[in-house]
Amino acid sequence: MTGQVRTVDGRVAGRRGQATRQKLLDCLSEMLSSSPYRDVKVIDVARKAGTSPATFYQYFPDVEGAVLEIAEEMAKEGAGLTELVAGRTWAGKSGWQTAEQLVDGFLDFWRKHDAILRVVDLGAAEGDKRFYKIRMKILNSVTSSLTDAVKELQAKGKVDKDISPAAVSGSLVAMLAAVASHQKGFQTWGVKQSELKPSLALLVHLGITGRKPTK
Repeated sequence: MTGQVRTVDGRVAGRRGQATRQKLLDCLSEMLSSSPYRDVKVIDVARKAGTSPATFYQYFPDVEGAVLEIAEEMAKEGAGLTELVAGRTWAGKSGWQTAEQLVDGFLDFWRKHDAILRVVDLGAAEGDKRFYKIRMKILNSVTSSLTDAVKELQAKGKVDKDISPAAVSGSLVAMLAAVASHQKGFQTWGVKQSELKPSLALLVHLGITGRKPTK
């Protein structure tokens, strides 16, 4: 946590207050992993953190406000997903490695933040612009880099110039997000994690380069 942390009424929180605030966020994150978002109440979060609802309200207006704080921190970490694509090559064996690393990083990020991402998706689907912006911040970090990669391949004459880089990249990232949020569901179809990753990497590689990968 960086910068000054303030209470709801604008006061700067001291070190102890910051620790209490973070503990409330940590407890809320843990509860979201095991309980439906709508069932999480302020009194339950406060009790789990060993404090009172009054203390919770010193730092957050409601549960939703606290969830948005968690989501914003997650989105900052999600911005790092661009490193999986930016400046990477899509030629030869290195191109296949780029596709694999992107898929690995994307699926790992979704598993790590599964609980809060479910809430973000729910809020975005319901039209809440705050959650929608957070979701797009995460997806844009990868989409922009993939778009640049397609443009670069087009400039080298390796990808058809009639293809829209943004449309291809956006479609691939939307696919990655959908698959990442449905990882457990694949098991019910008899698909193992070890089978899912290379299949997804193949689709990404084909989508960006238009060619079968060299492994």
